[in-house]
Amino acid sequence: MGNVALALARVFLYGGGAVLSQLKITDTTLRDGHQSLWATRMTTADMLPIIEKIDSVGYHSLEVWGGATFDVCMRFLDEDPWERLRTLKKYARRTPLQMLLRAQSLVGYQLYPDDVVRAFIARAAANGIDIIRIFDALNDLRNMEVPVEAAKKEGVHVQGTVVYTISPVHTTEHYLKTALELESMGVDSICIKDMAGLLAPFEAYKLVKLFKEKLHVPVQLHSHYIGGLAVGAYLEAARAGVDVVDTASVPLAFGASQPPVETVVRALEGTPYDTGLDLNLLFEIARYFDDLRRELGYERGVTRITDMWVFQHQVPGGMISNLVSQLKEQKAADRINEVLAEIPRVRADLGYPPLVTPTSQIVGTQAVLNVLLGERYKMVPGEVKNYVRGLYGRPPAPISEEIRRLIIGDEEPIQGRPADILEPRLEEARREIGDLARNEDDVVAYAMFPQIARKFFEKRQQGQLRPGRQSLPSRGQDKAEAGGTAKMDLKDITQLIKALEETGITELNLESEGVKVMIRRGSGQGAAEIPAPEIKTAAEVLATDGGAQETPVPAGDIIEVRAPMVGTFYRAPSPDAPPFVEVGTRVKAGQTLCIIEAMKLMNELTAETGGQVVAILAENGQPVEYGQVLFQIKKD
Repeated sequence: MGNVALALARVFLYGGGAVLSQLKITDTTLRDGHQSLWATRMTTADMLPIIEKIDSVGYHSLEVWGGATFDVCMRFLDEDPWERLRTLKKYARRTPLQMLLRAQSLVGYQLYPDDVVRAFIARAAANGIDIIRIFDALNDLRNMEVPVEAAKKEGVHVQGTVVYTISPVHTTEHYLKTALELESMGVDSICIKDMAGLLAPFEAYKLVKLFKEKLHVPVQLHSHYIGGLAVGAYLEAARAGVDVVDTASVPLAFGASQPPVETVVRALEGTPYDTGLDLNLLFEIARYFDDLRRELGYERGVTRITDMWVFQHQVPGGMISNLVSQLKEQKAADRINEVLAEIPRVRADLGYPPLVTPTSQIVGTQAVLNVLLGERYKMVPGEVKNYVRGLYGRPPAPISEEIRRLIIGDEEPIQGRPADILEPRLEEARREIGDLARNEDDVVAYAMFPQIARKFFEKRQQGQLRPGRQSLPSRGQDKAEAGGTAKMDLKDITQLIKALEETGITELNLESEGVKVMIRRGSGQGAAEIPAPEIKTAAEVLATDGGAQETPVPAGDIIEVRAPMVGTFYRAPSPDAPPFVEVGTRVKAGQTLCIIEAMKLMNELTAETGGQVVAILAENGQPVEYGQVLFQIKKD
């Protein structure tokens, strides 16, 4: 580069006054990149052919773990997340491995007791993590005290995080105060986490410059491309003296993900902030991921009109893709704009929490329910209630009295550190999981995700794990492969008859709770012949099998409780807790009947009327569809 061009670059990047230094890069491809664009579905087998080449680039660090990767490994990929970490550490020998930790929520969606927090961090360090980026969704530093202390004890690099958002209460002074308090807690660096891509370039310059002037630790910037501002923000941050920025390989960049490393490297090439990274090597790595992307059938990250609305609704890119997916499951994809309009209203109701896990799920799920059910706060997930109770921390702004009463009634929110009221969990988890746990890693995994981990361990014990690249089964396939028999009612059978009329299938044999049903298409007429004596309603089955009734209940006296969303049905919050209700249980209006796990939250389904439960029509731990009948209740 000529002297004139170099001088111009200096003026653009540094304004003639900033201290010059080479910009370092953290690669997020193996964690945030595929979490944002591929629903976290990249497997360890997908990573291994390229990990050594990535390791040779000269990155500041590789973000490979944490966030949603932990539960997705067990839930969908039949992989042990600890084993993934150990394997990557074996092949990445030069570059520090980094993870994202949700403070007291670790890699989950609720706050965990201190003993679980300390144990998880100790195992993460022992299995290969070198840098832990710790953030709290509310910037409530009380939730970061124990994680920071535990991480420092393990000798890893501790990066404290300031979560960036825009609201009436999130000011530059708030961010600086948070960063200074984190530095006083002993963190080794500070990250500005712009999860929704809201940080405008000139604001990035202003914020980074202030941090560099007031702090004594390195400053890193993490942003998403969703609204198209991130590259400009990175260039202005470089001009202000930022030490590190986060990028992804171009096939897993743009859209809801980070800016592409190739663009950032080229933009800074020949300037005093030249990253020193080899573009040829980066494009060689990109070709591998592009081939993988095509093989797996994923689209490139793009910025859509709905993505640009982030400046209004502030919904992070990963959250938007999740919302779209969830609404498709609920057969309501056409209502995405209604949900995006409702999210800012819910966020304001709840005191302007930043939309990052887990508060993004809390706000997003409530907004979805408000839209789908046609009434605001008609159904309130347990996590939303716990948020209002103060169990996630202190909201950035006070929650209005009207909203608080609507959600938790006369109950008073807690005032202290939320984890102080949590009982130790680790030893109890160790007893519950017993011999299914092979080591301490398994115990910690179970303590965080009891249902998911137990199912994973049982499959492992039975030799049914199928790790590696695989197409994801549909919900119906999940149920069949789990060995469960779907309980059916007359509505289900009627739908099957209609479906058979549109196919070439002539006969179908079903068995539900010991009741055999044969459906046969009539020859030449398209009608279905059903042996009437073999068909029974759920109430009749219970009556003949020693259930709660002696005779069938008249249809007019039965209230059907249907699933308000697609999700997983649980009769209790954990496999070792007693069920909420049994057949024969008398319930009151408002009493919790079950849990529907959906959109990363455990949603309590309550009875709208009092009565006696006469049938439970879903299997514990099995998927249910929108509108599926779950309970039949005889009205009082």
